[in-house]
Amino acid sequence: MQQKIHGKVYVVGDNVDTDQIIPAEFLSYNPADPKERRYFGRYAMSGVPAAQGGLPQGNVPFVRGETFASEFALIVAGRNFGCGSSREHAPLAIAEAGCRAVVAESYARIFYRNSVNGGYLAPLETARRLVDRFHTGDEIELDLAAGTLTNPTRGGTYDLQPLGDVAEIVAAGGIFNYARESGMLK
Repeated sequence: MQQKIHGKVYVVGDNVDTDQIIPAEFLSYNPADPKERRYFGRYAMSGVPAAQGGLPQGNVPFVRGETFASEFALIVAGRNFGCGSSREHAPLAIAEAGCRAVVAESYARIFYRNSVNGGYLAPLETARRLVDRFHTGDEIELDLAAGTLTNPTRGGTYDLQPLGDVAEIVAAGGIFNYARESGMLK
């Protein structure tokens, strides 16, 4: 896992659920097949209607057109990000689109664990409501080691809660890689 992430931010509201992150109609792809796995990235965040606090102002798509990658390096969300079903494809979809971290006020427990266990992305938490301080397209600087998120576009640096013990699992690329690296599995 990169310790510093620079790029554009994608801002969504509260209660973005896993069906909004990757709609059920796109779950027919096989994540074990690299040619099919990339489609999870293409359709990431495609079920997030603005009426539900999802899509940012102006209905900016997370992935544009027929591409497989997003221009956004980070998602900033409100409360209860990843709620709904226990779909492990949700953090995979975000990661396949090229996004490496989500900063939210809180997460649904299963989304958080799926993010960590799969090593897909860093699920960072903030005590401040950042969805009001960032706008989609702002440039950001995330420093995992320092635990800060900076918005050079609008000004401001915000402290994030440390990942703690799960940081090593995310950095290793998931729970199984971590277990192998630490000698728990052979």
